[in-house]
Amino acid sequence: MRAEHEPAWLLHHRPFQDASRILEVLTREHGRLSLVARGSRSARSRLKGVLRPFLPLRLSWVARSELGTLTGAEVRGAPIALTGDALLCGWYVNELVMHLVHRHDPQPEVFALYSATIERLRGGGAAPALREFELELLGLLGFGIDLERDTATGKPLEPGQAYEYRVEHGPVALAERQGRLVFPGAELIGVRERRFDDPAVLRAAGRLLREVIAFHLGGKELRSRKVLMDMRGPQGP
Repeated sequence: MRAEHEPAWLLHHRPFQDASRILEVLTREHGRLSLVARGSRSARSRLKGVLRPFLPLRLSWVARSELGTLTGAEVRGAPIALTGDALLCGWYVNELVMHLVHRHDPQPEVFALYSATIERLRGGGAAPALREFELELLGLLGFGIDLERDTATGKPLEPGQAYEYRVEHGPVALAERQGRLVFPGAELIGVRERRFDDPAVLRAAGRLLREVIAFHLGGKELRSRKVLMDMRGPQGP
């Protein structure tokens, strides 16, 4: 397979052999790929300032196996400058894509969502941006969170009722109002409606999505999430 000038983002890179790197990239038409950038760590490489995260790219490559070979890279837009919490959140978004999106699965919608989220992080409001991204990504990958009805009775969620969210089933009404994944119906409805300007809804979304994503990660811990929680506590972005 050969691709030319494909819109892409660099998610992660690691050293390979003496002067090369292996790139994890997200492309618009070919999905997530691994590419070797030969000689890209050498002092004379013209790619040293190009192959950077959060820089819109156009990549060319040839692939005869799971690991392709980069044949060209150019910038297709201005770098998105992320600092502080926004930078850590950007690394979290990258990790989430790397762990949840399968290789060689073209999903232009995921590419568009990623692009919009990185742009949004530059403008501030990291926590609402992350919750939107997590909800949309899960939906696009077939892991969508259903907050319309009580899955035991089929009745619409009621604001005054307490519900336990069961990851493999959905919300179920409970008499008690305490528990790791127990929420007032009003908060779950707020999450469904993306009312993240409400602090209680934003906290509920963080608590809910942390558990759902952990389930789909199968026990893998994201380093960026751990750093964020160490810095900001359990209620951090």
